[in-house]
Order: sequence, then C-alpha cells, then structure tokens
Amino acid sequence: MATAEAEPSPAPETPNEPAHPGSGWFASVQSLAVTVVIAIFVITFVVQAFQIPSESMENTLLIGDYLLVDKVHFAHGGLWGGVLPYSQIQRGDIVVFRYPINPQQHFVKRVVGIPGDRVRLIDKQVYVNGQPVTENYVVYKSAMRDYYRDDFPAPHYLSSNVEPKWYMEMRGLVHDNELQVPEGQYFVLGDNRDESLDSRYWGFVPRQNIIGRPLLIYWSIRSLDGRGPFVEGEDGRLMHFAYVLTHIFQETRWHRTFRLVK
Repeated sequence: MATAEAEPSPAPETPNEPAHPGSGWFASVQSLAVTVVIAIFVITFVVQAFQIPSESMENTLLIGDYLLVDKVHFAHGGLWGGVLPYSQIQRGDIVVFRYPINPQQHFVKRVVGIPGDRVRLIDKQVYVNGQPVTENYVVYKSAMRDYYRDDFPAPHYLSSNVEPKWYMEMRGLVHDNELQVPEGQYFVLGDNRDESLDSRYWGFVPRQNIIGRPLLIYWSIRSLDGRGPFVEGEDGRLMHFAYVLTHIFQETRWHRTFRLVK
C-alpha cells in the first residue's frame, strides 16, 4: 500500500520587528546634524560668503555682488599647510582681508606690491621695481587730478582721508620717491583707482590679515546701485529687503551669476 507523505508542517512565523518609536525622527535629526557640521566646517575652513558694499573694485566687482571666498588657496601653514597645496600671494591677486585699522571689517582689493617691492604711481601709472605695470582691469572715474592719489607717494601733499599714523610711518619707508614694501606686508589698491581707499591711505596689509581670494560670484543684484526705495535706518533695510523679494528676477544680474572672479 502506498503511503502518502506527510504534509510538511509550516515554518513558524517570525514576528515583524517592532519599529522603535521616534526612530524616523532620530534619523532626520542625525542627518540634519551631519549637514550642519559639514556646513560649519566648510564655512570655517574652506569657503566664506561676502557681499560687495562699495564701488572700489569696479568693474571687476560691483556693488551687490555676492561672493564665495576661497580660504584654502593662500592657507600657508596651519591646518591646511600639510594637507592641500597652496599658492603664494602674487602681484595681481585679488584678496579678501581684515581691515588693518578695524579687523572686524573685511575689505577686498588687488595686490600691487609684495614684500621687497618698490612701488610708486606717476600720473596714475603704477610702477613696481621701476617697471610700469599693465593693468587692463583698472578704471578711472575722476577727471580731476589729485597729487596724493595719482602721484603716490607724495610726501609734500596730504589727503584728508589719510590715516595720520600711516602718513608718519610711510615717510620712513620712502626712498628715491618709491615706497618699500616690508617683509610680511602687502600693498593693495582698488581697481576703481579714483574711488578706492586703499594702501595709499591706511598702509599695508599684514599677511596674517589675508583671509583668501574671491572665487565665485554666486549672485548679483542691481537694486543696491541706487534704485528702489531706500531709507536710512532699520525701516530702510526692511523696505529694501521687501523690494528685493518682490523684484528678485528683474533685479538679479543674471549675466554675473556664477561667474568666476579674475
């Protein structure tokens, strides 16, 4: 007699793993925390955002340009010295730095003289170590001659914008009508040469004050150039913010957005 095989007994069901209350919430918070840590690291050590508030670097940088500044490029020594390659600061580099007179402020200018250089201006023409410098990026907006500004150094002339301490210090650094740039210091000028308060007026930039170089214009808005409702004080800032929000597409300089700074 044939015997029927016994039907295999079903495997015992494995109960589903109960979800821990709040596990999804915890993962979201953890992901957010990692994002915040990475953002803080990038802002602290790699790039930093700045906004151009003045016309001193026109037409290279305009009022209303928003920049990402590369903080690694000139990072000699310190954290990045042995990790990433860095470049020496050279003539023609655009740099962002802490203003020597008030380190809480940040300025952006172009390096004209590096340590050891001899700098002078004759009728607005820059000479470094006795040789004229070609500066295709420079603009001049004033037809009036200023002997201090245009024929620098000019110890026999004085401007009301000159820091008195710098004027006294500069006199000891001028030899044969040339300004000698000391070790560890940099002589900087704005590209808008007639409208820039720069090393001519307050002195050198110490190496340790230099933060980095402008890398990218990530946004540029023209409403800061005199258009729109502008009122002094907190109310004015709120009105300006509201104006920008309601006219963002019209006021954005799209041709400058995501442009590399050179």
